[in-house]
Amino acid sequence: MPPLASPCILTLNSGSSSLKFAVYEFAESERRVTSGAVDRIAAPRPASAAGVDDAAAERARAAEHDDAIERVIRHVEEQSLFARIVAVGHRLVHGGARYRAPVRVTPAVLDTLRELRGLAPEHLPQQLLAVAAVSRRAPALPQVACFDTAFHAGMPRVAQWYGLPRRLSESGVVRYGFHGLSYEYVAGELRRLGALGRRTVVAHLGNGASMCALLDGESVDTSMGLTPIGGLLMSSRSGDLDPGVLLYLMRERGMSVAEANAAVAAGGGLLGVSETSSDMRDLLAREATDARAADAIAMFCYQARKTVGAYAAALGGLDTLVFTGGIGEHAAPIRARICEGLEHLGVHVEPARNERHAEVISPAGSAAAVRVMATQEELTIARHVRRLLAAA
Repeated sequence: MPPLASPCILTLNSGSSSLKFAVYEFAESERRVTSGAVDRIAAPRPASAAGVDDAAAERARAAEHDDAIERVIRHVEEQSLFARIVAVGHRLVHGGARYRAPVRVTPAVLDTLRELRGLAPEHLPQQLLAVAAVSRRAPALPQVACFDTAFHAGMPRVAQWYGLPRRLSESGVVRYGFHGLSYEYVAGELRRLGALGRRTVVAHLGNGASMCALLDGESVDTSMGLTPIGGLLMSSRSGDLDPGVLLYLMRERGMSVAEANAAVAAGGGLLGVSETSSDMRDLLAREATDARAADAIAMFCYQARKTVGAYAAALGGLDTLVFTGGIGEHAAPIRARICEGLEHLGVHVEPARNERHAEVISPAGSAAAVRVMATQEELTIARHVRRLLAAA
């Protein structure tokens, strides 16, 4: 008699125009059975000044997300896996002040999350569409929401609060931070390897880019803020601005809220500075002949280097620096340039190790270990779902 097949968990990582998925089997070990991505799903419509969405556009986006979910489920069915799925875990960018840990999706949870859409308008509406699409396709299947903000929920107040009137901070206008599922995975993996320094800075550098200061594996500061727009220069997001910039653009340049949002969330960053591409690979290829590409790269590396220094100050020193995310894992020249000038913190990079993307790219005996790690947000989601189901 053949052995019974182990149950599986489907994870969905929805972006504004993409959907990554993976199926994990939890038996004697964690095993990723299949994974993939659906790209070029309908791009989100910029938020209007009144915040009112166009009903036809909303229906069109919902239809495309339904189609993406159907494509994922068809793939899982073709692998003879769908009958083994016992739950679906979703990455949700923002949990606001309410959700500090993964939760089972219920109608009440969905109502609360819909109220938070304005905090992450480029991501959260699409992620909620994915939840709804699964519900229509498999209404009895448990779904779990895993929040990128949850990992940072314990940050000290001095790192969370803005210099705003206290009533605004107390009402939730604070720095939440993001990429938490990635940071959680990296911290856990470092701990498993016995390589978690007491004072660690993790740089998650990709299409979205942020950094996190970890003290004994716990987040004590992070570069993104109330929304995923803040912090470092990113592919098409501006990163931190003097708040007066937005006031000036709207008051003196006549920009609407939607136009200002587009400037900082979709038309800024590497794309805005270079005027050619949001992709670091393109910019590196053009750097020698295009001054605008060179400017974008220089700004990206400068801001990242400055943030490492700031977090070393917050931590009282630096034991470990980790690069992860698409750029962090694969762009050796960017890693080298970020580390240049950090020698006073004990940061050194061995060029040959860096070029081959070695696990450790610092020379032996360096005061601060510099590591390259592939993050696994989907595995972190699956682990959360498994724990939540076991506790039910």
